[in-house]
Amino acid sequence: MKTKIITLLLCISLSATVCAQDSDYTLIEKTVSYYLDGGTNNDFETLKKAFHKTATMKFIRNGKYVEVNAIEFFKKAITPGPKQNRKTYVSYINISGNVANAKLQIDYETFSFIDYMNLIKIDGEWKVVSKIFYRKKN
Repeated sequence: MKTKIITLLLCISLSATVCAQDSDYTLIEKTVSYYLDGGTNNDFETLKKAFHKTATMKFIRNGKYVEVNAIEFFKKAITPGPKQNRKTYVSYINISGNVANAKLQIDYETFSFIDYMNLIKIDGEWKVVSKIFYRKKN
């Protein structure tokens, strides 16, 4: 009897962990969707919901390392206009407690962006705290 109770409690505990991770997965998908949808629709207000105010973006431009505040970068880069012709994908999401990373792909006709986002759960909300990316020719 004691073994059955311990087994039952273990199963309940594992189920709760799986459910919590499913919930976090969905919340992370929502966060990265703000970024993807905001970019596709040229909607800065939606895009910035994905990022913590101090989030960084790091990349190589003309062979040189560049690091910028992500929100400030997109504030200058995004101008209202028609929806962009691109396809977006969430390749994977990895979660470890209150941190996660996600790999995203944004395909245009002649090139693609591969984005790696690092996220932290702050006060129950997932935010991108850093982004690195690579632009590849198709």
